Amino acid sequence: MSSDLAELEIDLLGLTTVTPSNASQNAACTDCNNNRLSTIYEFQRLVSIIVPSIFGVVFILGLIGNLLVLLVVLFYQNMRNTTNILILSLAVADLFFIVFCLPFTAAAYALPTWPFGNAGCKLTQFMTYLSFFASVYTLVLLSLDRYLAVAHPIRSMRYRTERNTWLAVVITWGGILLCIIPILFQYGEFTYNQEFESKSTCLNVAGLIDPQVKKIFASCFFVFGYVIPLGIVCLMYGLMLKRLVGGVVPGDKHSAQSIRAKRRVTRMVIVVIVCFALCWLPVQIILTIRGFGQYPSTIWSIGLQLAANCLSYINSCINPFLYAFLSENFKRSFRKIICCF
Repeated sequence: MSSDLAELEIDLLGLTTVTPSNASQNAACTDCNNNRLSTIYEFQRLVSIIVPSIFGVVFILGLIGNLLVLLVVLFYQNMRNTTNILILSLAVADLFFIVFCLPFTAAAYALPTWPFGNAGCKLTQFMTYLSFFASVYTLVLLSLDRYLAVAHPIRSMRYRTERNTWLAVVITWGGILLCIIPILFQYGEFTYNQEFESKSTCLNVAGLIDPQVKKIFASCFFVFGYVIPLGIVCLMYGLMLKRLVGGVVPGDKHSAQSIRAKRRVTRMVIVVIVCFALCWLPVQIILTIRGFGQYPSTIWSIGLQLAANCLSYINSCINPFLYAFLSENFKRSFRKIICCF
């Protein structure tokens, strides 16, 4: 997900293949190529400053915010319920993304060569995809938890336990670990030349060699990382809304205050899911189009992809702020933790 600039260069810097028929055309072509190179170099310079700066802000906010979430859920017994255990899993996934993706991606944008070697490339990409899929499928578990809590409050009590929730989290993370093993074989350090200067980057080498692999990879990432999980989430909340429209849920004999509390938690989870869907939608669309070779290789189009990438990365730091605004329990617990420090 961090090879945009390198692929831009690989696409645009095929400048030596033009064979003009006369000297005037040759001179004009040389001037055109020089202008093109100048534009690309200026674009690279701006990207190497702006993108790492944005990532730096996201890193600091995300690290502090998600660590607060971890401390709150782990150290306050009253915050340890099924929903908050899943929120803890989401915070861990965001922390993995922040620690294992952002610094290395920022370095890739800021430096002309990939400084972490082939093994470092494979490891960072593996952890990036692990954290992404763990985030999206934790959101699926959250939607299922909310559906059971609201639509089947009595019957689901025997299933919605801390032990079962931890088991679901472990199975989810373990399944994702097994499914993304091919990442280790697809990604690697790639070396290329830019105007007699040797450069390297970390990208999907298998997809670069075989376009068919790139198409399959892009399709799987979009379908299994966006369409299917968010489809399940929409189904869960659609079924839940059918129960909520009538007011008191059948079989729920709790007080009106308890029902309002459930609705507040459900609203918070919905906002978290909607933010994830909106933050990742632009880059998912662009990566899918690019995987099929239909995305234009221009500076403006790559700039749009960089903006989409930044938006997706910002999602890893916004959840703690959503909890603070939408959950009184989290807000009080955050204050306690901060006061302790």
